[in-house]
Amino acid sequence: MDYETVSPEDFGASLRGLGMNLLVRDVPHHCAMLKAVFGMTAHRVTADFAIIRYGATVFQLHADGTYSANPYLSFLPEAGPRGAGAELRLYDSDPDQAAARAEANGMLILQPPTDKPHGLRETYLVCPDGYAWVPSRPL
Repeated sequence: MDYETVSPEDFGASLRGLGMNLLVRDVPHHCAMLKAVFGMTAHRVTADFAIIRYGATVFQLHADGTYSANPYLSFLPEAGPRGAGAELRLYDSDPDQAAARAEANGMLILQPPTDKPHGLRETYLVCPDGYAWVPSRPL
């Protein structure tokens, strides 16, 4: 599928399995950060929306205004972090490389790369919207 030219109707009809939409304050900035830190690709980037690819996974970023008719918008805080409690695990990203690029791209290193007892090396990186991105690899 060509994510640059697909119609919204065809894109929506193509989605399967588990989907993810992240509400963010600045879609283009978030796209640039995801590309720089994790090597993700962004398609159809506007101030309101983007399609993000991470390997075979596709998800979406939406600006707050796109949810103006959605009751979920009322749950978002006016300021401060939004994503508390959500871990976005990236099993195909090297935690050491991601951590090395994180701060220069506006992310907070909440936990540096660490070997965990559950068999993964991982780091916790928090983006400006408060989502915890957790790049991991097997030990």
